[in-house]
Amino acid sequence: MFVRSVIVAEQTVVTIAPAPYFVRVQRPQPHQPTPPFNAPAARRLRAALDMGPEHVAYGMRVSYGLPYVTPDLVVAWERGTTTPNGPELTALASVLWCSPAELIGAPRTLREHRVSRGLAQEDIARAVGLELLAYQRMEEADEWRGNERQSVVLADTLELSLRDFVTVTGRDDKLAELLRSAVTTRWQAYVRPLGKMIPLDRRLLEDALQEMHTEYQGQMVATLSWGDGSTAADADDSGRDFLDRIVDQFWAMLQRSTY
Repeated sequence: MFVRSVIVAEQTVVTIAPAPYFVRVQRPQPHQPTPPFNAPAARRLRAALDMGPEHVAYGMRVSYGLPYVTPDLVVAWERGTTTPNGPELTALASVLWCSPAELIGAPRTLREHRVSRGLAQEDIARAVGLELLAYQRMEEADEWRGNERQSVVLADTLELSLRDFVTVTGRDDKLAELLRSAVTTRWQAYVRPLGKMIPLDRRLLEDALQEMHTEYQGQMVATLSWGDGSTAADADDSGRDFLDRIVDQFWAMLQRSTY
């Protein structure tokens, strides 16, 4: 029941009207990009618990204070037509008895790595020794500007692999530039600048650069030597494809070398 007041001839008349049976609560619009969401994993985990979308929605409403979550919204998440924001993903993971990381695709940004670990911005700022506002600005701009000590603490707090650390700290483009130069010219000249960027054993780095240089140069020579009408343009295409994938190839080669 709710009370409605009506002013009639300067007198207040109070009438009683039946309350609506259901009040739809508007889902708040996220102020930040949502983390990458693994929709098939969410659906699989729910099915493994023998839960319906209505059970998930009920748990998120009652236990986590998200009154707008409906079974239709849960289904939309599982179909990939929309994605949960940070608080929604954390609540969903709790209802599904899993960690947020299990519902997130491969994290790419600083924010996505933080969310995948279930940490708040305050946690990271405190750990690395930054003012909260300063950290928030870095996260929003996706541009890490901490010093070397803070970077080490960040990597430890977020459990970043070396590749993730390079990506999160915004060094992917510079890495690609140095690697392209190394395989197209003298690789030896790029051991030192790459070593400054990536804390790797020097011998491991040298072996990786030498192997990539040999592979690239050999591929270019082979393309020009096919003898079936191939031209310099074919070699250019082959070389461009190699250079476009050079960062992925570098990390894959290092992984093979360490096993």
